Amino acid sequence: MQGNKLDVKKTLLLSFGFFASSIAWSVYNSFVPQILAGFITSTTLIGFIMTFDNIFGVVFQPLFGKLSDKTHTRFGRRMPYIFIGLPICAAAFTMIPKMGSLGSLMTVIIIFTFVMSAWRSPVVALMPDITPGPLRSQANGIVNLLGGVGSLIAFFAGGILFKAGGFPLPFLMSSVMMLLALAVLALFVREPKHAYEPEEKNKNADIKQLSREEKKSLLLILLGVFFWFTGYNAVETFFTLYATNTLDMDAGSASMTLAIFSLTFLAFAVPAGFIAVKTGRRRAILIGLTGLVVLFLPMVFLANVWIARICLFLGGFFWAMVNINSLPMVVQLSGEEKVGAFVGYYYFFSFSSQIVSPVLFGFIRDLVGHYKVLFLYASIAFVLAAICLFFVRHGEDAPVSVSASEVFESLDD
Repeated sequence: MQGNKLDVKKTLLLSFGFFASSIAWSVYNSFVPQILAGFITSTTLIGFIMTFDNIFGVVFQPLFGKLSDKTHTRFGRRMPYIFIGLPICAAAFTMIPKMGSLGSLMTVIIIFTFVMSAWRSPVVALMPDITPGPLRSQANGIVNLLGGVGSLIAFFAGGILFKAGGFPLPFLMSSVMMLLALAVLALFVREPKHAYEPEEKNKNADIKQLSREEKKSLLLILLGVFFWFTGYNAVETFFTLYATNTLDMDAGSASMTLAIFSLTFLAFAVPAGFIAVKTGRRRAILIGLTGLVVLFLPMVFLANVWIARICLFLGGFFWAMVNINSLPMVVQLSGEEKVGAFVGYYYFFSFSSQIVSPVLFGFIRDLVGHYKVLFLYASIAFVLAAICLFFVRHGEDAPVSVSASEVFESLDD
């Protein structure tokens, strides 16, 4: 930190924890369903097993986030969980494609998903631990940028390695990258002094010690997180089916079209954090949600491939405004001593939506009989999120009050 400027080098180094997590989950989600299909014929059962990471995340990430807040060692609060958890995950990951029975495969999958949930909140809490409040949106943009790079490496290198040597090579590559990321964290990242020496509690150190208005804002932000991930998850999960059934695309073209959304999100991850410094985090999120609704609603009525591509291209920019600035709003209310717990609360609501949304949208789709309702469903979720955020008055470096006209003026700018 130099004055009021972001220490980009330090932020990039601490981002290697999220980088490791992104590589692992990208390879896991790409190849584990195919491995499971070698033992299980039921797609429903495969889908249920693939929700283990979300279920474990809902249950254990808040728990381990809280535990890391109370951990005080010479290595820091967060690092012990990373030093223990990440090597276990790397070892388990190499074993997943080598298991010869369903029982042994499920044992390794459960170990992997559980231990991943044990160190995810601590590793994400490193950023707000090290970064002052006013700079957390910019820092979160850099963290997400490196996470996105990890996902791209996993998809492209993993695909090449799979063609060269089958399932084991992508998993081995990911494990090596995870251990290299751990080495970067161990060698170059040091938690600040307050992270490993107990201090007198901050006035905002626990939900019970928040004021009534702060509690209200926290709940509204977390409900907003639930709703906007409800909309996003439905699009991410069902877009390929929407495109093949509504736009007459093949599955490959549909997947590449959805990748446009991810790539523009990645390109705009860092700028979205800097924009929030000028506009305020809440206003930036409201702009993002407004833009997503404006772009997605026409897709309910206009079944055109190029309109879909343009809307997804622009949608990635607006999604970055939402996603990059949400975690900093939550941890702004935590105080220094409870960052891990509040990161856990954030993931509880975001992971809960990822469990609920596929089932809920699937039920709605079965009722209406077509996939055109996908973007209406997502738009309604984004509107509900915007309503929640509209009444938030905390989560910035100072309380904010923004009118609806200001939101649209910012969007025009």
